[in-house]
Amino acid sequence: MQKTCLKITVLGFALLGATLAQASTIQPKPKPKKLVMAWETDTTLRVPESVLYDPAGRVLFVANIDGKPDGLDGNGFISKVGLDGKIQNLRWTSGLNAPKGMGLHRNRLYVTDVYRLVVINTTTGQAEKTYDAVDTKNAFLNDVTVAKDGTVYVSDSRFDKIYRLKDDKWEVWMEGETLNKPNGLLAVGNDKLMIGSTKLGALQAVDVKTKTITPVANGMAATDGIVADGKDNYLVSDWNGQIFYVDGKGEKQQLLDSREQKVNTADIEYVPGQKLLLVPTFFKNKVVAYRVE
Repeated sequence: MQKTCLKITVLGFALLGATLAQASTIQPKPKPKKLVMAWETDTTLRVPESVLYDPAGRVLFVANIDGKPDGLDGNGFISKVGLDGKIQNLRWTSGLNAPKGMGLHRNRLYVTDVYRLVVINTTTGQAEKTYDAVDTKNAFLNDVTVAKDGTVYVSDSRFDKIYRLKDDKWEVWMEGETLNKPNGLLAVGNDKLMIGSTKLGALQAVDVKTKTITPVANGMAATDGIVADGKDNYLVSDWNGQIFYVDGKGEKQQLLDSREQKVNTADIEYVPGQKLLLVPTFFKNKVVAYRVE
């Protein structure tokens, strides 16, 4: 009888030990992220569609449509805004049509302008070169991203295309319905391209070498801007007024919902060193900055 009790006791301790060991391997869920407003610009901006941080100049570039998103009216311009939200130069570069996405490599600012990609020298503020879409009458160039090696990718969100500018060669790199109306782009290193497919409301990853598309997260409506937080996680905006945090496993969390207030959240930017998220509000004519906590 005593031997049986001893066996049961030993077995009980073994099960308890296994349970404790298993519990110690369970990782606690990360603390939910939240946005805390830091500042907002005045409303002299004109339909701001995108924001881009220039670490060399410690300044923000803001693309202003100032008209219809596909208007060829020459009203569009680029502003310079400080990291404190003060507008330094409202019309730093003007004469564009409806500028949207921007990308930066060295001292060249790449800006989409309806049917063309415009290359602006950041030292002079002057346009040095333009690259036209294959069919200028059926083009809606939207976002821009630049890989580490300087390769530029551009989305055509109406006509299911992604252009590439590499070694001064401008071409349609990918096209077709599988892109599902690509808007936001983000190059991760040189081998991966993140795309926001607005038709699906999804964040997807493209292998640059094979062009294989892998779904990451969905349910985000009109996906617009995509930025990385420096830790293999992403912040994704829905133009209608939502911002999501997507972790490395593809799990998403809604951080902002301004749809009821009719405040759009267009092509966002993130400054990792300050954990600062910049949100262009489109029709509200201002940029709002949030701390990501």
